[in-house]
Amino acid sequence: MRRLFLTGFLAMVGMGLFAQSVDKAKDALKAGKIADAKTQIDGALAVEKNQKNAEAWYTKLKVYNAIAANDQLRAQYPDARDQAFAALQKYVDLDEKDKKLLLLQMDGYKPINEIYQGYFQVGANDYNTGKYDDALNNFRGAIAASTYMTSKGWTKLPIDTTSTLYAGISAEKANKKDSAAVYYSRLADAKIASINGTNMIDIYKWLVDYYNTRKDDANTQKYLNLAEQQYPDDLFWPDTRLTILREKGNKDSLWAEYDRIVAKFPKNHLFFFNYGLELYQFANDTSSGHRPANYDQLIAKAQEMLKKCLEIQPDYPQAALVLGQTYYNAAVDMQNDVKKIPGKAPEDIKKRADMRIAAGKKFDEAIPYFEMVDKDLGAKGKLKMDEKSALKDAYDLLINIYQEKKVKDKEDLYTNKFNNVDKEH
Repeated sequence: MRRLFLTGFLAMVGMGLFAQSVDKAKDALKAGKIADAKTQIDGALAVEKNQKNAEAWYTKLKVYNAIAANDQLRAQYPDARDQAFAALQKYVDLDEKDKKLLLLQMDGYKPINEIYQGYFQVGANDYNTGKYDDALNNFRGAIAASTYMTSKGWTKLPIDTTSTLYAGISAEKANKKDSAAVYYSRLADAKIASINGTNMIDIYKWLVDYYNTRKDDANTQKYLNLAEQQYPDDLFWPDTRLTILREKGNKDSLWAEYDRIVAKFPKNHLFFFNYGLELYQFANDTSSGHRPANYDQLIAKAQEMLKKCLEIQPDYPQAALVLGQTYYNAAVDMQNDVKKIPGKAPEDIKKRADMRIAAGKKFDEAIPYFEMVDKDLGAKGKLKMDEKSALKDAYDLLINIYQEKKVKDKEDLYTNKFNNVDKEH
């Protein structure tokens, strides 16, 4: 019995010493003696059996929060805020079921708010002074704190948008693109369109470019779709879709996407022009040794798109030039076909004559479009290189047409204009 009594007495002494250490830590903290408070609470929690005491962990939380808020002590103990956050979580684990976090409630949840605000403010200071790695770590801490508060039902904020945004920006500026993608993705996945009145469209563009550069088609398409939901009128998304399909080389998919885009943007002349130009270029690509089997359909669709472009933007010389070329090329094809008709029989002679007439009509259809180029560019002063080139091409083709038609005055007119492009423009 004596031995049992002694053991119990020693245990009671130990509990008293523990309580005394926690009380001393609390008193020291209250008196502003933060270093002494740290010594007391660290000593108490160094004993293994004391680590199951919720009040001790709560006291450590408050002590280490005080250290983190003190510039001199924070420099000495740079992980103080991390330790405070860990102590908070330990306290919650021990106290949540039994005492319902009474100590935290009595403090109005101030310690967790101090942790969050501390992480965020230091992160902002680091960011503003160009310490992007440090800023990233602190914004990560702020995100962890806010996520923890949400998980416990202490706040209804589903995502800390500001901390997440600045974590992503800090990571990007620290050249940690993979980390930046993690945080930007969280914003996009949550369909965040703006933060504090600032449009987030560049975040979506960054993600699309990031995943597209890495040939991650699934995520590229995912963020293109999310982006279009938030910013349906921005042209970056259709331009990117077209670029991706162009690189893949599937023309049927490319044409289908163009059809979808011109239907969605019926007043955007550039989409109609680019569609018509690409159809024209593909139809006339003979690198495989021959034209595409559906050449006529491709050219007809190209003409339809280019006419629509000029309908929307009448003074768009590039569209007029390409459209004129489609008719000019058709005329040249017919002239070449004339040479392929042999024989001197009346029906052969008539067929050649009819084809020459048809070729002349195609030249006539081309002329107004080349004249549009002359009207738009010929009357201007200084021209850009591509404009000069377009103007010269239009004059050159008009010269050829009037040579074929044997209209000397027109031929001379456009020859003179051709020769003076560089002088006048």
